[in-house]
Amino acid sequence: MLQLVARRLLLLIPTLLLVTFGVFSLLALAPGDAATYIAGGQNASPESIQEVREQLGLDDPYLVQYARWLGGAVHLDFGNSLTSGADVTEEIQYRLPVTLSIVFGSVVVGLLFAVPVGLLSGSRPGGIVDRALLFVTSGALAIPNFVIAIVLIHVLAVQLGWFDAIGFTRLTGQDGVQVTGWLRSLTLPSLALGLGFGARLARQIRAGVVDTLDEPYVRTAWAKGCRPRRVITRHVFKNAAMPSVTVAGLLIGGMLGGAVIIESMFSAPGIGEYLVRSITSRDLPVVQGVAVMFVLAFAVINLVVDIIYGWLNPKIEVA
Repeated sequence: MLQLVARRLLLLIPTLLLVTFGVFSLLALAPGDAATYIAGGQNASPESIQEVREQLGLDDPYLVQYARWLGGAVHLDFGNSLTSGADVTEEIQYRLPVTLSIVFGSVVVGLLFAVPVGLLSGSRPGGIVDRALLFVTSGALAIPNFVIAIVLIHVLAVQLGWFDAIGFTRLTGQDGVQVTGWLRSLTLPSLALGLGFGARLARQIRAGVVDTLDEPYVRTAWAKGCRPRRVITRHVFKNAAMPSVTVAGLLIGGMLGGAVIIESMFSAPGIGEYLVRSITSRDLPVVQGVAVMFVLAFAVINLVVDIIYGWLNPKIEVA
C-alpha cells in the first residue's frame, strides 16, 4: 500500500505540470485582456493599459510568465490576484473549507440515500418496491440540483424558517466552534447537491447487487439457510460495492465543480464562486491556483478509491 501511495504522488508531478500549462495556454488564447479589465475596461486609454501590462509583467514572453508563476507555485505561492491584489493562497485557504464542507455534506446525504435504496431495490429486482425506488431515483436524476435548491429554499427556509436561505456559518470562527450554525447552513446545499449523487450511486449499487445475487457463493449461502439480511449485508454488499466505489470517486470529483452553482445560490463564499469570478476577469493567478487545488483534490480522491479497493478485496493489486 505504501508503494501505491508513493507511485500516485510521483505521478502527480507531471499531471500538475500538464494541467497548469494547459490552463495557462487556454487563458492566453481566450479573447480579452486582463490589463484592459484592470485599467478600467473598454474606455481605458491605451497608455493606462500599457502601464498596467508593464506593472504585471504581461509583456514578457509567454514561457517566461509561466516559469515565473511555476517557481512560486512549487512553494504554494500562487501570487496575488490581478484584480483585487489579495494573496491567492490565503484566499484559497479561506474559501476551501466552505467548498469541502458542502461536498462532505453532499457525500453523507448521498450515501445515506444510496446504500439502503440500492440494497433494497437490488435484493428484489422487478418487484413493486424495486419499481417504486427506480421511479424515485429517476426523478432525482432528472431534476437539476439548482431546481432542488430553489424548492428547498422556498419550503424549508422561506415558509418554514428551519434553515437560512443565504450565507454560510463556518465550523470554527471568532466565536469558537459553532456546530449548530454550521449544520444549519450546510443542510440545504448538501441536500441540493447530494440527492443527484445518491440517485446515481443507488443505481450502481442496485446493478451490483443484482449481478452478485447470481454468484455461486451467494446461492450456497441461501442453501445453508442464512438469513436474508446476513446474505445481503455480509456476502452481497461487499462485492457489489466495488464497482460503486469507482463511480462514487468520479461523482465526488464532479461535485467539486458542481458546487459552483450551489455556492452561488446560497451565497456561500467557496472556491467555485471565486473561480467563476476570476475567469470572467481573466485573473490568471487565481485560475491557476484553483486549478492546482482541484487537481490535488482529484488525486486524493483517486488514492482513497484505490485504498478502499484494496480493503474490500486484498487479492486485487491496484496498478
